[in-house]
Formats: sequence, C-alpha cells, structure tokens
Amino acid sequence: MSESAAEPEAGTTRSGARTLLLVVAWLWVLIPFVYGVYELILKVVDLFGG
Repeated sequence: MSESAAEPEAGTTRSGARTLLLVVAWLWVLIPFVYGVYELILKVVDLFGG
C-alpha cells in the first residue's frame, strides 16, 4: 500500500518537471521571436513613418 501512495507523488514530480520543460522550451522560442517582432516594428516605423 505504501508503494501505491508514493506513485502519485513520483507522477506529480514528473508532470511538474515536464511542465517546467515545456515552459522553458516555449520561452526559448518566444523571447527571440518577440524581440524580432519588436525590432521589425521599429524598422517599419523608421522606413515608412520616419
């Protein structure tokens, strides 16, 4: 019985680690993407509105 009680905790830890990995992976992609869009907007404003 004590083994089955430990299984949800291990599953929760794996699930938490997977969630953390997904968050880090998305941030790894989104931060440069958002920066690139920001730079693009600045260049477009300089090109057409400046």
